[in-house]
Amino acid sequence: MLGKYTRSVRRLAKFATPLALAAMIASCGENGSGSQVVVPAPLPSTTSTSTPTPTATSVSYNVDRCFTQAIQGENGATLTSILIPDTLKVDLTRTSHYPNGRDPDDQVIDILLATLLLDMTVTGQGPNTLAGVPLNPPTNDKPFSVTFPFFAPPNGAPQIASGTGSGFNFRNDPDSGYVSVDRMGNPAVATALIGSSMKLAFNDDTPTGDVTNQKYLAEYKNELHKLFDLIGDDLENLQLKICATKS
Repeated sequence: MLGKYTRSVRRLAKFATPLALAAMIASCGENGSGSQVVVPAPLPSTTSTSTPTPTATSVSYNVDRCFTQAIQGENGATLTSILIPDTLKVDLTRTSHYPNGRDPDDQVIDILLATLLLDMTVTGQGPNTLAGVPLNPPTNDKPFSVTFPFFAPPNGAPQIASGTGSGFNFRNDPDSGYVSVDRMGNPAVATALIGSSMKLAFNDDTPTGDVTNQKYLAEYKNELHKLFDLIGDDLENLQLKICATKS
């Protein structure tokens, strides 16, 4: 009787737990020939304890230096002096490329982001560092005009407005003839450095308001701090040196 059950035990051994296996063999001994069955003690568990995941170290960024460092090739201009007031400035004695004015094909967003995020004192890093990343189209799809307003010809066959328009003369009419409809100064400032709660107020304000106590500088810093929280480590992983200091 015991031999019959012993064969069954062998077939089930690889599926049964040690305690269940012991109970089965013990019952066989009672109902069979009465032979004593020795049940080996269960082996100690070899399951290793998982190592707890380390807690990520919090990094705090200070962006003050990003606004005070001199931008390469801009005669000592800093980010603060470029953004306040938020107007596109041009020195006619120098080559006109953003941020000194702009050419139609200037990669203005990439240049501004480089001056916002990167250390301008590092050799090999400068305003054009991000513009050199091959993500943007190398040229416009149509060549720009060489005369004002320098736009390229439109695609397709758009309707041409008829009439004389407003008759406004940009060269001769006084500043009082202009009407401010939106912020069209430096690119991406209203989108990247002004939070949602202040966008309307910023767009409705004037450059004169920017200068008064540098009223938007704190907002610029707050939003740039958020950008570094999101991508500061990514920039460093790309071997770029950031302008923010860490603690």
